[in-house]
Amino acid sequence: MEEFLQGLPEKAMNLGIRILLSAAVFFIGIQVIKLLRRLLKKSLQRAKADVGVIQFLDSLTKAVLYVVLVFMIASGFGVDAASIVALLGSAGVAIGLAIQGSLSNFAGGVLILLLKPFKVGDYIKEDNSGNEGTVSEIQLFYTKLTTPDNRIIVLPNGTLANTSMTNVTEAATRRLDIYVGISYDASIKQAREVLVGMLAADAAILKDMDMRVFVDELSESGVRLGIRCWVKQEDYWEAKWRLTEETKYTLDKAGISIPFPQLVIHQKNP
Repeated sequence: MEEFLQGLPEKAMNLGIRILLSAAVFFIGIQVIKLLRRLLKKSLQRAKADVGVIQFLDSLTKAVLYVVLVFMIASGFGVDAASIVALLGSAGVAIGLAIQGSLSNFAGGVLILLLKPFKVGDYIKEDNSGNEGTVSEIQLFYTKLTTPDNRIIVLPNGTLANTSMTNVTEAATRRLDIYVGISYDASIKQAREVLVGMLAADAAILKDMDMRVFVDELSESGVRLGIRCWVKQEDYWEAKWRLTEETKYTLDKAGISIPFPQLVIHQKNP
């Protein structure tokens, strides 16, 4: 006990020095990791890599380098790295079962980057839960979507890789459909002429693609017309809102009424 007490100050000093050195190594290691990540990003950007690939590799590099840093600090305290690796190897099955969801998400992220069903900037609709939005980030385990009202949806990569989805914005053009009803007393020919003229006058409509007005249905309250045209992907919503409003003005100007459901009651005299 006396020998232990005599050697205690020296041991405490050695431990304190090791803790200070470990803290310094940890701080320097963080700065080195940030530097390496910046260099990796710049290299990938110069190579014109996809934004999703850059985000994914950055997340992977960050995780790997932090694990290496922890091993370095542990070895400074006398922990044998080979023993740690052997311990992790023997516990591999249990760890694999515990993190199988994360491994599935990691594999899903790799598949997304390889097969490219979508990329950062695309607007997608996920069919599993009905989530939709613009892809803002593709990370190691999760993908982030930004909704039109600026909400952030975080989806597991494994789910996205194993479910059907609709990529709304991948194509350069998009078909625009608008439906409107006219009275049975109105002239279908006249309605078609004025609506085609409306499409021809709109600058956003692609004139070299299909552009037509057709009878879609003979409903109970009137004739349902379909207006079909094509626009550039980025012009879709503005064109849809504008043409929907302009359809009403065009029909009103031509004296063509838009019917609405009515209930007619006939009273029988006694």
